[in-house]
Formats: sequence, C-alpha cells, structure tokens
Amino acid sequence: MAIEFDSAKDARNREKHGISLARAAELFEQPFKETEDLRAEYGERRFIAYGLIEERLFVCAYVWRESRRRIVSLRKANRREIDAYRQTEQG
Repeated sequence: MAIEFDSAKDARNREKHGISLARAAELFEQPFKETEDLRAEYGERRFIAYGLIEERLFVCAYVWRESRRRIVSLRKANRREIDAYRQTEQG
C-alpha cells in the first residue's frame, strides 16, 4: 500500500518525534490495528494506526488520498497506548 506525505511536515515530525514519516510504510507492511480518529473535526476522515516498527509500537495518523495513505504524523506510542494495545492482543 502506497503512502505519501508533505516534506515540510516530515521535517517537523523528525524534529519533534525523531522519525521520518517515510518509516510509516514499515508499520503497514505487517499486521496493524486501526481506528477512525473521532477526537476532533478535521474536515476529512482521519485514522490512527498502531503497529510495530523494529519491534517498537508506533502510532500513525493518516488520511486516505485515493488509494494512498497520506501520513499526518508518526511517533512512538506512549505507555497508555502500549497498555491498551496489549489488552487488545490478549483478547
């Protein structure tokens, strides 16, 4: 599945979170969990994906652009997100 992102947003994400948005492709190459982001009105449907990159849980926000995911942000999951993810893994 193809991804795309804005180069200026990628630079900001690298500065803030220490990871390039390009690495989101790795998250989508293996099983991941996702949910629609309903926390705010973004003017478009936004999704949050949770998945592993190098055995570490990451959180990726994205929107669909035709058949591509346009990456909004990518960061390491926090403790609360890790705990919630583990709960879903255990059933």
